Amino acid sequence: MKRGKGLTFVGDSRIQKYDKPKLNRDYSEFPGRTEEFYPDFLLKEWVTGAVFLIGFLCLTVAHPAPLERVADPTDTGYIPLPDWYFLFLYQILKYTYASGPFNIIGAMVIPGLGVGALLLAPWLDNNKERRWTKRPVAAAMMLISFGIIFYTTWESVAYHDWETQNQQGQIVFSNLDTEDPVFQDLIRSNCTSCHGGELTGGSGPNLIEPDLNAETVNAFVTNGSGDMPAFEDQLTEEEIQQISEFVANLELTSRDEAEN
Repeated sequence: MKRGKGLTFVGDSRIQKYDKPKLNRDYSEFPGRTEEFYPDFLLKEWVTGAVFLIGFLCLTVAHPAPLERVADPTDTGYIPLPDWYFLFLYQILKYTYASGPFNIIGAMVIPGLGVGALLLAPWLDNNKERRWTKRPVAAAMMLISFGIIFYTTWESVAYHDWETQNQQGQIVFSNLDTEDPVFQDLIRSNCTSCHGGELTGGSGPNLIEPDLNAETVNAFVTNGSGDMPAFEDQLTEEEIQQISEFVANLELTSRDEAEN
């Protein structure tokens, strides 16, 4: 046991006291390798974020989001299309095993499994190895998921009718009076499901642009044409004539005339 001047002990024990090296040394000891969080690191983050924000704002100004006509919940002929990052889910809902009677699988089960696997990822694969080549399970799941998302997104874009999509959402100005009793009582319940909420076309043709006369419209409504059913057993002659005259008077107008 050591004895002598200059030796100190912890309390009244015989354990010699000594100074431990500092664990957290001053940043100045590492020039160029680290920095203080505030203001150095935080300022760099703000500058980087500002650059990306300005770039994003410039992009939105140069390429504004396309606008479509006012949404109409009564227009059952309108085919909605989600944003590009949801197209893979939109495509899955078209498959037989995820649509119709199995719609709950495509709408709830498959997305639920994906989100659940993402939340449980830290517990499903707790390998501490950082290189993906040494984590075959996690890497395989990631590649398979990416492949499915990429393929379904591509398939949704490739087989979508973009021409019809652009036409059904196109903003058209006409003299259509949605407050007219004929529109409210007859056309909304019998015509808009196929011809669109503004009669600009859906699964049925556009009724605004063609120059139709009342006699032609009356014949179509009474007897039907192609996929269009006949309404002679559902509507009276007077109601059919009111619809015919209303449609025959429709025409394209300017924006100012439509707003007035």
